[in-house]
Amino acid sequence: MTFPRTNPRATARLRMTALVALPVLALSVGCGGGDDGADGTRKSDVVADVPRTPTADGTTKDAGGPSAPPAGKSAFYDAQMKYVQCMRVKGGYKDFPDPKLSGYLDWDEVNEIGSQPGRNEGIKGGRNGACVTELRASMDAEPERDQQKSYESMLAHAKCMRDNGVSRFTNPTMSGGNAQPGGDPNPASPSIDTDSPAYKKARKACESKLLYGLDGMQ
Repeated sequence: MTFPRTNPRATARLRMTALVALPVLALSVGCGGGDDGADGTRKSDVVADVPRTPTADGTTKDAGGPSAPPAGKSAFYDAQMKYVQCMRVKGGYKDFPDPKLSGYLDWDEVNEIGSQPGRNEGIKGGRNGACVTELRASMDAEPERDQQKSYESMLAHAKCMRDNGVSRFTNPTMSGGNAQPGGDPNPASPSIDTDSPAYKKARKACESKLLYGLDGMQ
């Protein structure tokens, strides 16, 4: 069964609503970091552990090796840099991390900052929404994603998480042709302790399952 490719701008706008509403991204998918879809509505996770892992645009990267920037993403990178700079200057987060060469943010780093006392508010859109415009622009510039590949990668990631001891980690779903992340069965009242050593160990073991930009979403 195949799923249509969807315009990332449409999914980005959907994610935006949850993004500015929630204080911190649920790190249900986060292995590498691509502030990927940089938004609250969760995107899904990545591919299986193989020597070479396909990226969202069909290219490959060596598992465990440095992340090479996918082709044609300079506009996305530039938009992300404007968002990052806004977060540092106007958003209240001077230590907000640079995007990866792929253009995606490292949500492990972002969430780590947001987990510090008094720093949850505005971790995605900036304090008082100061950087929502830049965030929206960066999401609009995100390259088109193959939703079927996203779903398959998230599914592999979810299975890996369960195999590594996070038994309650749920599978992703497809909704309206878009891949929706799995993770905690009840995000509103989390039952998975994402700060536990066991969870962090599982995420590390499963990070190579994730495609660019999906980490930090599931």
